[in-house]
Amino acid sequence: MIFGIGTDILKIERIHAIDSLDKFASKILSKNESKLLEKLNDVNKINYLAKQFAGKEAIAKAIGRGITKDTKLKEIEILRDKNGKPTFNPVGSLKAYMDNLGIAKTHVSLSDEKEYAIAFAVLEKK
Repeated sequence: MIFGIGTDILKIERIHAIDSLDKFASKILSKNESKLLEKLNDVNKINYLAKQFAGKEAIAKAIGRGITKDTKLKEIEILRDKNGKPTFNPVGSLKAYMDNLGIAKTHVSLSDEKEYAIAFAVLEKK
């Protein structure tokens, strides 16, 4: 059964215009996401950050709480499997909250084009 669906779109220029990408990244990325960022060149870093941010927003909307003190960006971890498919891994207090809700399966899709990054998330209950 579907618990929630979320989507987000972001103009990549917003990320490009940020004064300090490192500071922004440290605010939104988990340790594992930061490791992926370190491996990228500057152009790919901007697109990665845009997709990660859009993905986190979409997941927060699917959870139904948005980004609040109870749903932190760093606790919404979006990694990639061996084929590059995005996977959502809740960490910290968010994991416990989702377990209590009975969320058993998550899906996230990320995409970018010249000007925009878009994300779609679906959460399923047991």
